[in-house]
Amino acid sequence: MRLFYSIVFTLALPIIVLRLLWRGTKTSAYLKRWDERFTLKLPASDSTKSLIWIHAVSMGEVEASRPLISSLQALYPGQQLLISTMTPTGSTRVSQLYGQSVLHCYLPYDLPLFTKRFLSAINPSVGIIMETELWPNLLHQAQKQSIPMVLANARMSSRSAEGYKRINKLCAEMLNSFTLIAAQSSEDRDQFISLGASRDNVHAVGNLKFELDISDEVIDDAQYIRSSWGKRSVFIAASTHEGEEILILNALRQIKSSIPDVLLILVPRHPERFDRVAAVSQRAGFKILRRSEKGLCRQDIQIFVIDSMGELPLFYAAADIAFVGGSLVPTGGHNILEPAAVAKPIIVGPHVFNFKDITRQFIEANAAIQVQSPEELAKTVITLFEDSQKQQQMGKAAKQLITQSQGASQRLINLIKRHIDV
Repeated sequence: MRLFYSIVFTLALPIIVLRLLWRGTKTSAYLKRWDERFTLKLPASDSTKSLIWIHAVSMGEVEASRPLISSLQALYPGQQLLISTMTPTGSTRVSQLYGQSVLHCYLPYDLPLFTKRFLSAINPSVGIIMETELWPNLLHQAQKQSIPMVLANARMSSRSAEGYKRINKLCAEMLNSFTLIAAQSSEDRDQFISLGASRDNVHAVGNLKFELDISDEVIDDAQYIRSSWGKRSVFIAASTHEGEEILILNALRQIKSSIPDVLLILVPRHPERFDRVAAVSQRAGFKILRRSEKGLCRQDIQIFVIDSMGELPLFYAAADIAFVGGSLVPTGGHNILEPAAVAKPIIVGPHVFNFKDITRQFIEANAAIQVQSPEELAKTVITLFEDSQKQQQMGKAAKQLITQSQGASQRLINLIKRHIDV
C-alpha cells in the first residue's frame, strides 16, 4: 500500500508544482523556497548538538505548539529546536514568535528519497508532529532510522476515522510508528486504538490549544486601541472565508438598523484574500479602513479590515463580541479559544465540524452561541449589545472554561520525559 501511495504521489508531482504556481499568483511566498520542499536545501543544523524536531503544518498548529515549545526550551536548553511547516502563514508565524532562536524549514514532500535525505540531515533525538499529520513515507523512514516519534495534540473525529479505515493496514502501520500518541480526549484516544494503534502508546492528555497565554502587553495595546474608538459597539468577525464575508456584511446591515454606530472588525483567514475582502466591503457601500493604511479609525469608519498577520489576539481583546468564521460556510470552523482567553462572548455558525467537541463544551457552558444564518447572527449580536450583563456572563464563562482545561502541555512533557530519552 505504501509503495502504491508513493507511485501515485510521484505521478502527482507535476500537479503539485502547478498548484504551487497557481497559489503563487495569489500569495508570492508559494513561489519561494521550493528547494526545501524537494530537499535541494536542508536545514543548517549544528551536528555537535542534539536536535528536537517539531512539525506544525500551518499557523494554527504553530500557535497550538507554543506552550510545548516553551516547555522544551526550558527543559532542554542545550538542544537545538527545528520547527517545520508546510505553509507560508505557518512559516511567517514561526519567524514572528521565535526569530533566530529556532531553526525553521518547510517539510519536504512525502516521497522516500526526500524523507530519507531530510531525516538523515537533521538526525533528531525526537520528532514531534502536531495534530494529525500522518505521512506514510516520513513515518516509515523515521522508524528505519530509529527516531522516536510523538503525535501531539492528536485528534481523530469519527468522520476522519471512517476515511482511515479504508486504508486500515497502512493506517495501523503509521500509528504504530509513534512511540507516543498524545490524544486530545478519551474519545480521540479510542478512535486511534480502533484504527490499530497500540493501547499502551495512546494517552488522553487534553488539548494544547487551551494553553493560551495572552500577554499583558497585548491586553494593554488592545485597551489603547479601543480607547481611540470611543464608546462604539465593536463586533469582530475573524478567520472568515470565501463567500462568508458577504453573509457577514448582510448581517452588518441588519445590526446597523438597531445599533448605528457599530464597528465591524473583519479579519480574513488567508492573506491572499485581503485585497478582495476590502474591495467587496467597499462595493457593498461601507466606509472601510485597512490596518495596513495605519490611519485613525474615525467615527465614520464602519469596517476595519485587518490585513496583517499575527494580530488576531489583539483585536479579539479590543472587541466586545466575537464571531469565529469558517462556520457560516461549510469550512468546518476555527479555534474559538483565542476569544475565550480574553473573556469575550463567542458566536459561531452551523458548520463547526473541525472543532465540534470544543464548541459543544462552550455552548453547554453558556460561553458560546451557535447561529444558523446571517439573520440569526445579526439578531444575536443585537441582543448581546443590548444586554451587557449577558455579555459579561458569557465572557466570564469562556475564560473559566479555558482556565479549567489547562495542563495538557505539562502532561505531554511528563510523558515525553518518561518514555523518550531526549
